[in-house]
Amino acid sequence: MHTITSGTYDEALERFHRTGPEFDGWLSNHGPMVVEVLSRRGSGDTVHRWTDDYTRRLEPMPRSTRPMTPESAIESLGDHTRLADWISFFEHRVADEPWTEVLASWWPVLLPGIVAGATHGVIRVGHAVESLRAEDNGVRRRELAAGLGYWAARWQRVVAAPPRGSQAAQELMMSVPRVPRQDGGIRDRLAQLPVTTGWGEHGASLRPPESDIDVPAALESLVDAAVIAYPRIAVGSPTMLVHAATAPHAVARAIPSLPQHMWRASFDAAWAASSAVLAAYRPAVADEDKPTTLSAEDAWHVAVDNGGEHVVKLADSSLEVYARTHDPRALAAITTAVSLDA
Repeated sequence: MHTITSGTYDEALERFHRTGPEFDGWLSNHGPMVVEVLSRRGSGDTVHRWTDDYTRRLEPMPRSTRPMTPESAIESLGDHTRLADWISFFEHRVADEPWTEVLASWWPVLLPGIVAGATHGVIRVGHAVESLRAEDNGVRRRELAAGLGYWAARWQRVVAAPPRGSQAAQELMMSVPRVPRQDGGIRDRLAQLPVTTGWGEHGASLRPPESDIDVPAALESLVDAAVIAYPRIAVGSPTMLVHAATAPHAVARAIPSLPQHMWRASFDAAWAASSAVLAAYRPAVADEDKPTTLSAEDAWHVAVDNGGEHVVKLADSSLEVYARTHDPRALAAITTAVSLDA
């Protein structure tokens, strides 16, 4: 693993900051997240070429038209028409205040809307926080502002019972109740959760961390379970089911920079996000496991050669899972994502 220092990564961020966080309707701009992964994992020589290809499909950053104040901001949560206003608001915040204070003050506000932008809001924030811990500079602060602004503009509450049971995440991943109508976009699917039979009971049955200090390990268990399940469930939606792993991983990236008293709620929200994605897209019948004989290094090169934004991000999570567990199914998640063109 490489520490991201100033250079190629920051140059790529500058390029992406001239583009909006969405394109073609409300598809998420994954560029800043992917180049963070490529740089941190030692593939920085691919960053500019990847950026050249990806930016061709993006749209310009919209202009802020109505300045937002701290007093008026809360009323605008979830107002996607104010996307540029939100980003401008956070750019001023991170320019004037320590970025950790901005993150800590807004994290509890944004957390209940963790599924914003199909979870890409929190994911973009997680990658930005990871890079800022490596080096604090202006372009990385602006990237955090872009992530927070995107999350705020697409804020969407997810209805979920906090985990208070005794079951492990790996026992529950394959049995999350499916929403009744498995069609339409993610917002339509998540809107069905309150009327999904067994949804509340299933979510509450997860074993929570015993104390705040146990939250990082509990988050790792969520990511482990989602990655290991992926080869069997990916057929339901190869792209969308990636987020069952990358959303809790984003929370895990952020919490070292957050006050410890926020960790428990962060775990609850991470589980809500992961299980909500599963409810929306998990197939009725799971596939057989898809073994792979690739090494971790070779699996990473396969992901980089593929270049798909979701493939690269899942590979990042999968390699961390493999390093912790040595479970070959974590590497099979990468090859499955490639074979299904996630």
